[in-house]
Amino acid sequence: MIKLLRKFLDVGSEAGLVGMRSRLDIAPDAYAAVYAVGDVHGCYAELLEAECRILQDASTFDGPKLIVMLGDYVDRGPSSRRVVEHLMAPLAPGFERVSLCGNHDEAFCQFLDDPSAGRRWLDFGAAATLYSYGVDIDHALHKAGGYAGLQDILARVIPENHYVWLKSLPVMVKVGQFLFVHAGIKPGVALENQTDENLMWIREPFLGRGPELPFTVVHGHTPTDTVTFGKNRIGVDTAAYVSGRLSVVRIAGGQAALV
Repeated sequence: MIKLLRKFLDVGSEAGLVGMRSRLDIAPDAYAAVYAVGDVHGCYAELLEAECRILQDASTFDGPKLIVMLGDYVDRGPSSRRVVEHLMAPLAPGFERVSLCGNHDEAFCQFLDDPSAGRRWLDFGAAATLYSYGVDIDHALHKAGGYAGLQDILARVIPENHYVWLKSLPVMVKVGQFLFVHAGIKPGVALENQTDENLMWIREPFLGRGPELPFTVVHGHTPTDTVTFGKNRIGVDTAAYVSGRLSVVRIAGGQAALV
């Protein structure tokens, strides 16, 4: 059902930007309903509760259903490792899942590639992620003698399949008139010219102007008290790690609704 638009190897840069990750295009009639889930940020219990709501809601729709995770699975909350393991596991029959890459997930990958170059991730709530893998960052840095020796420690405690999964995450899914990304898009710029940086990091001018393209963009990244319906955009990040509420939006029949 999912057609791969393009996939390139990730290429790091001095600015912390990345090369092209995959972008997916799905036929608008491929699924009876599509569920978009906001930023999880290590909140495993909230993820399970959101999935229960989805299962209950989906029982009213015949046919296959798609869950789109909008990125940022790690950092801040206490259970990043459990969240990653859960998202890697199979779903209930009748469901498929696409997990998009968020800026926190990308920063985690960059840190694993090169802790000395990617250490800005430590300012993003990374200590909670590392702790979920059994690593106390201050103790590990002392033991490793600095960032240069930290990579060996992380390689021993973070499963390789977690790293591979995080590196494989796409940055965009288009389903008919709805476009799912982590952060947003650069207004008025054709999809093929959107950079991964835009899709994972942008706030303004996207939040104020909307996409300025014939799509409704469903995104996370910018936390708000409630799900936000803006100019051709729907913001689904309601700061689960603070609010305790992981928000879900259902798209069916061309209409969006809260779940």
